[in-house]
Amino acid sequence: MGQEWENTGHALVREFVFSDFAGAMAFVNRVAQIAEEQGHHPDIAIRWNKVTLTLSTHTSGGLTDKDFRLAEAVDGL
Repeated sequence: MGQEWENTGHALVREFVFSDFAGAMAFVNRVAQIAEEQGHHPDIAIRWNKVTLTLSTHTSGGLTDKDFRLAEAVDGL
């Protein structure tokens, strides 16, 4: 997993910065495809050219292997 992820104890959080809104949205769409494939969906905040992903398994009340697997897949983008 990339060192850019912050482990808050109950979630993994990372901000991604792009050159513009279109780049941010293209990234979000790629994340959405991975999330659908894995059946595990992040919280996504979009602010013009910045995307913040928060990974947590809500049904488990915190971090699980699902979150770390999704973070690794996102790192591969």
